[in-house]
Amino acid sequence: MRRLGNTRWVRLASATVAAVFALAPAGAERAVGEQAQRGNLISSLKGELRPLALPRDHPAPIAVHLEGRLRTADGSPLPRVTKLEIGLPAQGIISTRGLAACPPRRIRNTTTSEALAVCGKALVGHGQLDAVVTLPNQAPFPVRARLLAFNSRVDKHRAVLLHAAAVNPPTSSVLPMVIRRGSGRFGLALVGRVASALGPWPRLRRFEVTLFRRYDRGGVTHSYLSASCPIPPSLTAAPFSLARTSYRLAGGARIGLGIARSCRAR
Repeated sequence: MRRLGNTRWVRLASATVAAVFALAPAGAERAVGEQAQRGNLISSLKGELRPLALPRDHPAPIAVHLEGRLRTADGSPLPRVTKLEIGLPAQGIISTRGLAACPPRRIRNTTTSEALAVCGKALVGHGQLDAVVTLPNQAPFPVRARLLAFNSRVDKHRAVLLHAAAVNPPTSSVLPMVIRRGSGRFGLALVGRVASALGPWPRLRRFEVTLFRRYDRGGVTHSYLSASCPIPPSLTAAPFSLARTSYRLAGGARIGLGIARSCRAR
C-alpha cells in the first residue's frame, strides 16, 4: 500500500479538539453525575463542546470529544458489549456533502499508517480504544489501540468508520457507526454493532474519540460538525442535553449515561 501523505493526515488528526455525547435510558438504573450503575457494572462518561459560544439562529463549526469507560464494582470480568448507540442533540448537524468517503473494505486488516494512506481524505477524527481480551484457558490481557474515524457509507446510509489498530499484539478492527434518525431531543443517532467488529473475545473497557473536520467544497469551507445555541433573547447561556450513549450487553441488558452542558449565545 502507498503511504504517501501520511504526515498531513496525522497532523490533521492531532489538531482536533473536543466534546461529548451521553444519556441514561429509563429502567432500573441509577445515575450520579457522570456515572451510572446497573447491577455490578459501572459506566462513566466525560465530554465537552468547543467552542461553547454559538449563534442562536444558525449552525457554526464545532468539535466534540467523547470518553466512555466500563468497569465492574468488584473487579470481576467485564461483560461483552454487543451494540453501542450515541445520540446527538437536535440542534447538531453532520455535513458530508463533498467530503471523501472511505469504504470499510479499504481499511480492513490495515495498520494506522496504511488506513491513513488510503483514506486520509475521509478522516473526521481520532482517539483511543482499550479492551481486555479473554481467551479460553488463558489469563485476560489488555489491548490498547489507536482509533481513527473516517466518513463512510454503509448499506446506503451515512456512517462513521472507527478504525482501531493495536501494536501489541498486532491487530486491527473496523467498527461502522451508522448514522440514523434519532428521537426526542436527539436528531441523529450513531449505531455500531460492536460484537461483529471486535469478535467474541475482547471486552470493551474504554474509548475516547474526538470528531472535527474542516473541508473545502466549491471554494467554500465546510465543517463536518456544526451546532447552534437556540435560546431565548433574554438569556445569554443555558444548559442542554449534549447527547446520549447506551451499551447493549450480551444477554440483552443495557446501560447508559447522560450528561448536560451549557452553551453561550453570541
